[in-house]
Amino acid sequence: MTTADVHGPIDFVLIEFSAERLTGGAAQALLDLVDKGIVTLYDVLVVGKTDDGGIYALDIGDDVEQVGGFAGLAWVRSGLLTEDDMRDAAETMLPGTLAVLIVYENTWAVPFVAAARESGGELIASARIPAQDVMDALDALEATEVPESRQPVAATPSGA
Repeated sequence: MTTADVHGPIDFVLIEFSAERLTGGAAQALLDLVDKGIVTLYDVLVVGKTDDGGIYALDIGDDVEQVGGFAGLAWVRSGLLTEDDMRDAAETMLPGTLAVLIVYENTWAVPFVAAARESGGELIASARIPAQDVMDALDALEATEVPESRQPVAATPSGA
C-alpha cells in the first residue's frame, strides 16, 4: 500500500463573517496551508443568509466583490457538497451574515495513516474538539497549577 492509496481525515468547517468582513486574510492563510501540503481542499462554498432568513450561495468566481480573497478559490469544487449541505450549514448562521463552508483533507496525516494501516492498525474512534473548548480547558487548568505530566507533548531535541 502506498500513501497514494490512503487519505487523511476529511473535515469541514463553517466560518461565519459579517457581510462586510469577508476579506482576503483567511483565504490567504488557507492557501498557505495548501501550499505547505498540510491540507488538500475538496470544496469551498460561500453561503449567505439574508436578514429575513433566506439562504443563498454566492458564485465565488463571479461575486468577487462579496467573497473577498475567497474568489481565488473558485476552482475548488469536488462536488461533495450538495444544496442540502448548504441549507444545513445555513441553519446555524445568523441573519445578515456570510459563511465559508470548507471541506478539506488533513494531508499531513497521510503518512501516519498509511504506516498505521501497514502495521495492522484500524481506526476505531475519532472526534474533533473545538479549539475554543481546548483553550478554555487549558485556561482552567492553568489557573490551578498544572502538573508537568499533564502538559501537551512537544517535540524533543534529537538525542534527548
